Amino acid sequence: MRAALPTHLTEFYPEAYTDFYGTPSGAPCIYKTGPAWPKPDGPDAQSYKRELRAVAGDHLIVEKWPKIRQDIRDYLTSRGINWTSVDAVGFANAGDKGTFCPLLIWLAVLPNTLAFEDAKAAAEHVKDTKLASPALKSPSARPRRPSPLLDLNPLLNPFPNFRKPFTATPGVAIAPSKTPYYEGTGCLFFRLSSDPADKRVVLLTAAHVARPPPKFTNTGMTWKKPSQPREEVVALGHLAYERATDGIAAKIGLLIRGTEVWGESIPRLREIIEDGEDERAVKRLAEAEQGLADVQEKINGLDELHSNVTKHMTNPSRRTMGFVLHTDPINVSDEGFTLDWGFIQLYEDKIDWSPASFKGNKVWVGGANLDFGGLLFPHPQDQAGYKVPQDNLLQVTDVVPMEEIRRPQQLNARGEKALPVIKNGMATATTVGWVNPLESLVRKYSPYEVTRESTEVVIVPYGGRDAFSAKGDSGAAVLARDGRVVAIITGGTGATNATDLTYCTPYCKLELRIKKVFPGSYLYPIVD
Repeated sequence: MRAALPTHLTEFYPEAYTDFYGTPSGAPCIYKTGPAWPKPDGPDAQSYKRELRAVAGDHLIVEKWPKIRQDIRDYLTSRGINWTSVDAVGFANAGDKGTFCPLLIWLAVLPNTLAFEDAKAAAEHVKDTKLASPALKSPSARPRRPSPLLDLNPLLNPFPNFRKPFTATPGVAIAPSKTPYYEGTGCLFFRLSSDPADKRVVLLTAAHVARPPPKFTNTGMTWKKPSQPREEVVALGHLAYERATDGIAAKIGLLIRGTEVWGESIPRLREIIEDGEDERAVKRLAEAEQGLADVQEKINGLDELHSNVTKHMTNPSRRTMGFVLHTDPINVSDEGFTLDWGFIQLYEDKIDWSPASFKGNKVWVGGANLDFGGLLFPHPQDQAGYKVPQDNLLQVTDVVPMEEIRRPQQLNARGEKALPVIKNGMATATTVGWVNPLESLVRKYSPYEVTRESTEVVIVPYGGRDAFSAKGDSGAAVLARDGRVVAIITGGTGATNATDLTYCTPYCKLELRIKKVFPGSYLYPIVD
């Protein structure tokens, strides 16, 4: 159980700050049943860093989990406990191949609402009646004609990682035009009709991104006629634009410092050559001069990109890309999954729709220190069909069914059945993670009254890497390694601003609602 980081927790449970040390949010534990977790030896030993792991897809609990989860929910509610989520995850020490705890029931409550004795009683009850080793945790008007967004063609455009934020590609950072400090992510592109005369293209996102709850009531909306005011949306809110432009400037500065190294060595090499022929100096001089020219070319290219986006996109109104066509009220489906979605209709003149420029639903999966093959095909016996996406653009192809989410068929590095996933979002760019086959039960409060309970598909961080998502990634598409859509991010949980677990709505379930509201809609066709 995670609390609001109170120091008195260790008076009742000595391992309050070591059990979950190293998780993205550093969640403290109020109480945990079962044997003590591994601790380093010696008076000067540092605490082990813990890593969240997905539960193995062939774990015996998989079939029983929905009923167990519901029974836990009913028990906590009957006790008047202000719970916020019922999660089932695994734990390992950072860097270890295996897990020391393959299954932990992690129960989340509102901060400072549950006494230690009540937490202990609830944990013991769950352990004795359901399964071993649970824990309790507490988490805590028409647009102006703007300059078109850039195209993303890694084969022709250098620096795609720096160019991507300014392009019309899935994972584009978006925000309401009037409140560009409420930021989120665009998911995937859709056509609304197969009628050639209907050229409308829309961008799927989360409803709370298109119409942030602090500014809009949860009633939903639909734009129906030209006389109706438009709620416009911009590409890149305040933070996203600042990060993208600052990133370019920082890279230019780094390259300039690199030119100083080449520039310092070239005169010295020339002196050596003037003093007498030296084949080594001649070779090194050629390398240095070519290296300096290459670095200078990169600086010029990045400087041109920086000048373009700061000249034409600094004012958010110049980045207007569309308006809110529809949002459903944020609700829960008959099966318990969160329905948090909306469509942004894109302005036709904002984007270059030619196939050479607009790539449709190809998601940028490039990035620093990201080995697509090694991370998403980690087991040698599970590499059939292995292929790195061309130009690091992963084509969306189909949908992962619910059965495969709950019973994954791929293998992790340990040979366990698992489903690796990848996403690109506003806050954390390209990240990888694992689908947890055990869905979580989540409760929302406003502020301390129950407003909604929902079932969530869970993504846990990839071992040894940072959190899968952060605030601002809501709306991003979660994809399997073959490009099939797994889910859309709607939130997460963590005792601090960091995210331990990412919560999602399975796309196969969301699609049913989308089709009901827009019967003729379909994912944007593959662009060759």
